[in-house]
Amino acid sequence: MILPVVVRPTMFTNVLVATDGSPGDDVAIDHATELADAYGASVQALYVVDVGPEPAGLDADQHETLYEPAERRGREATVRVENRASDRDLEVARAVREGVPHEEILAAAAEYDSDLIVVGTHGRTGVERARLGSTTERVLTRADVPVLSVRLDDDADPLPDDPYDRILLPTDGSDAAERAAESALDVAERYDADVHVVYVIDSSVTDLEDAPRSILGVLREAGESATEDVAELARERGLEASTEVRRGLPGDELLAATQSVDADLIAMGTRGRVIASGDLLGSTTARVVRRSPVPVLTVG
Repeated sequence: MILPVVVRPTMFTNVLVATDGSPGDDVAIDHATELADAYGASVQALYVVDVGPEPAGLDADQHETLYEPAERRGREATVRVENRASDRDLEVARAVREGVPHEEILAAAAEYDSDLIVVGTHGRTGVERARLGSTTERVLTRADVPVLSVRLDDDADPLPDDPYDRILLPTDGSDAAERAAESALDVAERYDADVHVVYVIDSSVTDLEDAPRSILGVLREAGESATEDVAELARERGLEASTEVRRGLPGDELLAATQSVDADLIAMGTRGRVIASGDLLGSTTARVVRRSPVPVLTVG
């Protein structure tokens, strides 16, 4: 019996790459152009000059003089993206804008009708963490399209021919997790990647003295059901899928699972809930994005 061929619409047709011009930005550019190439998508390179509060009374010439170094850096940064995209024969355009970075990134995504935003993260604490919170995290929590967050690394190796062999897919049964699963499975099918579905029982809640003893068993059953549902969707696409229910702090457990299965990509929702706590999954997503050694695809 010949099975019918399922033709699905292309998920990514226009990839927006927000670059900051740092040397480690190459790895984010590589992931952006790799996905654009795999999907036959166009690439839009964007650099945002963070003008912030400027001195009062500046005329046009003074404004241009003040921000010219940043504008020049932006042109150089977007040319780097243009060159990498051109190497793959991709359609590419570039732009340098002024304003609040996350607002301009989101505005550009809407203006260019982008269906994937790629941003870099430094994976640090302190000042860099505050910067991440003010830009990348605001983009990934407010974007209407999937966001791929890539840790910037000056010493990163070139992407292999098959950059996404194994995808980690956390689920909590929420609508956001379901949307993330759809995106993750589409990427997995494109690369013939294995999928590992994970459900985390939040130990900070279940270990409370007043927590009912029966709750752990109930949550484990719910986790097994939720992960198996997603795994079955993967198998329907002809993909290898495995499941796991873990117990602990969600962010820590997801990163541990990433290492355990040697995942190349994490795909997760931004507006779900941490299992057994009712907290926004966004808090867990932010922790994972800050600390993940592999790219994180977030879907709102």
